[in-house]
Amino acid sequence: MPQTYSANFIHCVFSTKDRRSLIPADLNEKLYAYLLGIAKNLRITVLAVGGTANHVHLLIALPPTLPLAEAIQKLKANSSRWITQNGIPFEWQKGYGAFSVSPSLLNTVQTYIRHQPEHHRRRSFEEEFLILLRKCGVAFDADHLFAA
Repeated sequence: MPQTYSANFIHCVFSTKDRRSLIPADLNEKLYAYLLGIAKNLRITVLAVGGTANHVHLLIALPPTLPLAEAIQKLKANSSRWITQNGIPFEWQKGYGAFSVSPSLLNTVQTYIRHQPEHHRRRSFEEEFLILLRKCGVAFDADHLFAA
């Protein structure tokens, strides 16, 4: 086969260091636009972006030439630098969540990501993340899940 074809849809989640509310509401849209720019430079297609003051969700189509860990590292490093340049001492948490998404569920996940503020009126980031891990069958150590 002379060409590469892929459908690597990933729901990525990463939080601020210690899940502190460091992202002011008036910076959200600019941060999302900046993340879109980083992704475009990496040839990542962003299908949805959203979040709250302490975390971000991205639904991406990952190109076959870019490892997931490298994509997340570049998205986090560059956006962290940008937020700091906007006058906010800032760090993302070291880890992240990455969950594969079936093409048949893309619309559902896009809607979920775009409505993060509404979801977080009912549950915390920690509750949400636990639900994602359990729903996707990801093994985790509850004692160390949210450790620094």
